[in-house]
Amino acid sequence: MISLPENAQVYLIGGAVRDALLGLPAGDRDFVVVGASVQDMLDSGFKQVGRDFPVFLHPDSGEEYALARTERKSGRGHTGFVAHADPSVTLEDDLRRRDFTINAIARAADGGLVDPFGGVRDIQSRVLRHVGPAFDEDPLRVLRAARFMARFAALGFTVAPETLTLMRRMAASGELSDLVPERIWQELAKALRSAAPSAFLRTLREADALRAILPEVEALYGVPQRADYHPEVDTGTHVELVCDMAARLAPGDDLIGFAALCHDLGKALTPADMLPRHLMHEQRGVAPAIALSERLKVPNEHRDLAVLCCREHLNVHRLAELKAATVHDLIVRCDGFRKPERIDRLATVCEADARGRLGKDAAPYPQAALLRRLHTAALAVRSDTIAARGLTGPAFGAALRDARIAALAAARD
Repeated sequence: MISLPENAQVYLIGGAVRDALLGLPAGDRDFVVVGASVQDMLDSGFKQVGRDFPVFLHPDSGEEYALARTERKSGRGHTGFVAHADPSVTLEDDLRRRDFTINAIARAADGGLVDPFGGVRDIQSRVLRHVGPAFDEDPLRVLRAARFMARFAALGFTVAPETLTLMRRMAASGELSDLVPERIWQELAKALRSAAPSAFLRTLREADALRAILPEVEALYGVPQRADYHPEVDTGTHVELVCDMAARLAPGDDLIGFAALCHDLGKALTPADMLPRHLMHEQRGVAPAIALSERLKVPNEHRDLAVLCCREHLNVHRLAELKAATVHDLIVRCDGFRKPERIDRLATVCEADARGRLGKDAAPYPQAALLRRLHTAALAVRSDTIAARGLTGPAFGAALRDARIAALAAARD
């Protein structure tokens, strides 16, 4: 049993308190300790893990406990801070440095709430509001605001006008360019795992920040498409709809979400005299998808799926028209025999693309089931059966291809 000094107080803080007030499932719990020193924590059996500020793991539960602290801006970017923690720092001091009022609520051991900045009121009003003027010292908070909107927009949350004004000022300062790629990707991935990734994109656009974070996506807004295929017309709006549909079809899957985000990047590169048609946009989209992935240091698996979805989504849409040999070669280009999960994911992203259109969210998309069925048939061809015929080298490869094509043709009939 741990034993902190008598004057030390422990509070549950942040997301655990917020989500409980919203009636959401409990996640990780974080605690703040007021009135204790680093030595007090160590003497009580806690294990220190924080380098820049004192964070400790509970010896029994493994949950995080941090000493109450203040922060002082010392440089540009989201890491340019000096933290100060000692027993004199109050709970209100600690809560004041937090980003949003809904995250600046603490629950005492007796269940009472400490809410100096009106977070409970903002939860009830469904408003995302910054705590105070120190908000603009951390450019990452612009992305956090957008990411929280991706999670909470479905609950009716909006960004407070004064917070949006501050975010615009932060974007205009150019300090978003100081954010490290890994942190941008972390926030983007969390948004893509949320219920409404479109709210992430819209919030960044409203803050004039999308061009700094995802210029390839910003470039899609205002680009027209044919209304007979895309009733929403605007390509940026289409991508928002596709991302939300991907979140419906594959909840919590940022791999599917990222491919959905990137699938139409080539439409921003369509020559003006071709609009609103987008011939060859699949091929044009490969380069910006790779550029975005490399800039944000996106995992290779995400980059590869984004590229193949850029390149192949129109082929999947017209799958019923393709010859068996053409379907076989599509699977090969996706490396779908060695990595069969790619074909399933491609089918999901293509369905999100087809249904991510104004008024089309409930439309059937038989191509997804057809692609999966054909792929299963081709996978069932046994290479050892062909090898048993004594074939090797190019002859073996040709015979395997022929057998798979035959299986694809039979599965379609």
